[in-house]
Amino acid sequence: MPNPDPRILFGKRVRKLRLARRLSQEKLAELADLHRNYVGGVERGERNVSLINIVKLAHGLNVRPTKLIEPIR
Repeated sequence: MPNPDPRILFGKRVRKLRLARRLSQEKLAELADLHRNYVGGVERGERNVSLINIVKLAHGLNVRPTKLIEPIR
C-alpha cells in the first residue's frame, strides 16, 4: 500500500494544530505572514510547501517546525 501524499499529511497536521489553538485560517495567516488563501491550500494538501513557509507556519502556531512534519514517514 503506497504512503499517503506528504502534502496531505502536512496539511492535516497544520489544520489539527490550528484548530487546537482556536485560530482561524485568517489569523494563522496573519501570525505566519502568509496569505489566507495559501494557508487554506496548505491544509487541503494543494501546496508543496517550501522550508521558509514551514518555518513561518510553525512560528504562527508557536511550535517547532519538526512538529509539523512528525506524521510524515
